[in-house]
Amino acid sequence: MRRQLFARKPISLLLSEMEGAQRLRRVLGPVALTALGVGCAIGAGIFVLTGIVAHTRTGPALILSFVVAGLACILAGLCYAEFASTVPVAGSAYTYAYATLGELFAWIIGWDLILEYAVGAASVANGWSSYFRSFIGIFDLHLPAAIAGPPLALGQAGVVTTGSVVNLPAVLVIAIVTAILVKGIRESAGFNAAVVVLKVAIVLLVIIAGAFLVDPRNWRPFAPFGYAGVSLFGHTVWGSTGQAGVPVGMLAGAAIMFFAYIGFDSVSTHAEEARHPKRDVPIGIIASLLICTVLYVGVAAVLTGMLPHTSINPDAPVADAFRQHGVTWVQFLVALGALAGITSVLLVLLLSQPRVWLAMARDGLVPPGFFGAVHPRFRTPWKATILAGVFVAAMSGFLPLDILAELVSIGTLFAFVIVCAAVLVIRRTHPDAPTSFRTPFVPWVPILGILFCLLLMFSLPGANWLRLGVWLVIGLAVYFGYGRKHSVMARLPQP
Repeated sequence: MRRQLFARKPISLLLSEMEGAQRLRRVLGPVALTALGVGCAIGAGIFVLTGIVAHTRTGPALILSFVVAGLACILAGLCYAEFASTVPVAGSAYTYAYATLGELFAWIIGWDLILEYAVGAASVANGWSSYFRSFIGIFDLHLPAAIAGPPLALGQAGVVTTGSVVNLPAVLVIAIVTAILVKGIRESAGFNAAVVVLKVAIVLLVIIAGAFLVDPRNWRPFAPFGYAGVSLFGHTVWGSTGQAGVPVGMLAGAAIMFFAYIGFDSVSTHAEEARHPKRDVPIGIIASLLICTVLYVGVAAVLTGMLPHTSINPDAPVADAFRQHGVTWVQFLVALGALAGITSVLLVLLLSQPRVWLAMARDGLVPPGFFGAVHPRFRTPWKATILAGVFVAAMSGFLPLDILAELVSIGTLFAFVIVCAAVLVIRRTHPDAPTSFRTPFVPWVPILGILFCLLLMFSLPGANWLRLGVWLVIGLAVYFGYGRKHSVMARLPQP
């Protein structure tokens, strides 16, 4: 049993799977891959979470929170790029862990990625709903309270009820995006690229127009909540605590704003659909990460300079900041751009999760007849896509954004820790593996990546560790109940 749990999947076997009947269609170039990364990253993180974090946890120090989170992502992104060029198949960190750390670690990280993408999509749909209400509010239109938001919210005393029944706009947008994804990757990527152009233009407009409305006095004090905010399983060890006992400060903000960067790792999930994956996927990862970091810092600086952090609206902060200044035409464009931008984030997240299911199904760890089914015409994992849409719609309809975003951040950071560690392993086990990109300054870059990601993980509220632990326990039960018995690797001769 121990031999199976830590059995590594040969890289040669991973590469041979790309030639099978169930392989995906290679249609994505470096521009499309970069657009997928930017499309996934620029959305709810920049248009919604900035308001929540600046208002309650960082103040203007949100600018540094983006820098710290971006640095952690750069370190992890360099590790992702090496694996994506070495093992260009579907599955992302799950596949990388299988090739280096063994089946049990691969299952854990795959199960974690499923949580990351599903909860991330639910978070984004929640943010989309907020901006939809803001957009129609410009025309003095309002949804009934019963269908305008989730029935639960996070208050000072913990989780409270809002009086709403379901977040209907979030549910409907997920249904529409799911239908687009079943149709095909080419159509999905084309739609995403068009939306990315629009929302990057809107973000640049926010930075340029907002710069004329900045009052430097709003940046003082720069860090009203401090620069720390590190906790250890729910107990703050460095910094202060805010409402409901959660850590506050610049590092606490960085841990949550890390959510805004999850787009770049989704690029590696689509390596099997890249035309030249060994070259194009590393380009897509690094380019999307650099573009997003610059835009994030710019928006954070403008938003916190336009208003005191106490006046920032947590629900639709960017559009509302221009409303408070009376610049309604920019408010209209920002709300419209946010809707389009968050839609593309939804698209990429819901595009990525079924491909993790597909990789796990190929290995026999989940039922291949369902999760490994590729549509004969559209060449998409259509059954897994529909299931993901139903699951995400249920979460977004009933849970609030702040709870979901924190859970996404801890799941993503955990995945990054595994990928950074896997680079250290593959350099020892496969030192001559063919690759077009190698992580520089090994072992220092992977080690620093692990340390930065762990620091941010410990800067999240303790409840997130509990939620992650429960999800992983459920995953282990599924693995030992089904996956271990049906694993393809268990039927192969082991050295």
